[in-house]
Amino acid sequence: MADKSQRVADVVSRRKFIATSGVAGATAVAGCMGDSGGEDTEASDDDSSGGESTTAQNDDSGSGSSSSGPTTLTSGGSSTVYPIMNTAASYWNANRPASDSEYWPHGEYGIETDKALADYWGGLYGFQGEDGDPPFQFTVGLSHSGTGVEKVMNGQHDIGNSSGNVEDELPDRDSYDDFVDHVVGVDGQPLVVSQEIADAGVDEITGDELKGLYKGEITNWSELGGPDKEIQVLGRVKGSGTRTSFVANVFGNPEEDTSVANRFGQNQRLAQAIAQADNAISYLALAFIDTSGLSPIALEWEGTTYSYQDDQNGLDSKAYPLSRDLHCYTWQGTSKQEAAVIRMVLSDFGQDTFVKPNNYFALGKRRQEEQLAKLPEPSN
Repeated sequence: MADKSQRVADVVSRRKFIATSGVAGATAVAGCMGDSGGEDTEASDDDSSGGESTTAQNDDSGSGSSSSGPTTLTSGGSSTVYPIMNTAASYWNANRPASDSEYWPHGEYGIETDKALADYWGGLYGFQGEDGDPPFQFTVGLSHSGTGVEKVMNGQHDIGNSSGNVEDELPDRDSYDDFVDHVVGVDGQPLVVSQEIADAGVDEITGDELKGLYKGEITNWSELGGPDKEIQVLGRVKGSGTRTSFVANVFGNPEEDTSVANRFGQNQRLAQAIAQADNAISYLALAFIDTSGLSPIALEWEGTTYSYQDDQNGLDSKAYPLSRDLHCYTWQGTSKQEAAVIRMVLSDFGQDTFVKPNNYFALGKRRQEEQLAKLPEPSN
């Protein structure tokens, strides 16, 4: 384990470049999408997958033995899950050879192979690329959690990314039995304020104060020990898994009405708005906490204070009230193509490479094994 940690430290700059390119790509797409202000409005169904989706469910079921299937596996939905899956897609599509130990350090994870990265993971299910190309392309679109689970249900995506539970994203369904939930990481959703507010001494709020802020009952920072300045409460649009999880965790009801000054379609745009203001507060996906111009604050909840980077009561604590699982949903089982990619993400290699560098928490060993058990058994 020490050798592995040292290797990760040695190549962090190049790894971080790929991880950052995932967030940057999300930001570029989000820049083309409008924000929603004031009222609780439904999120746009825009998706940047780059064209028509070709689904795998009907062509390559998890129980089948054929290695045939569509040439592209599609994934889309949550901007929170996007950095994880987009980084995974960049590695998969690059299909680096076994000799490239920086990007494909298989030996350090107990994987003895002479296959390129995507050829190895695809080969577990009988897929093989040609001339250095991966067995199939893997694309990741960007929209919202609600859109992601709807599109996987409707056959428009193979994998639906969501930072909220499907039960909360699609509350009117009679049954969720056809959805298969693959948890790929954990987000300890932080509370953040504009840097000016943190500099003025606001570094913690209580759960009751948080509720008051999002019900429009607390409107001036002086009520929270800060400057005499109006509070700009920001949030995400409906259909966003980040909002759904936040409202469900804080109020116990994913459909609770809240009062905010402005809503944003993507985490990236929300982070920018907080940073550019001098009086804002919001919840945010953990991957975007390093945005310059904003600062995390602690949350005191039922007698315990949770702080960013606190070793004992940090945002990775199971008791942290704003933590949430990050999901990749499949529909009516999990095809072998879907399983190849998801198994890569769930592996120790995937958790170290796709989850941790994007500032999310990797699954513990028990949860990792539980999620792997949901996948079809490898055929090779």
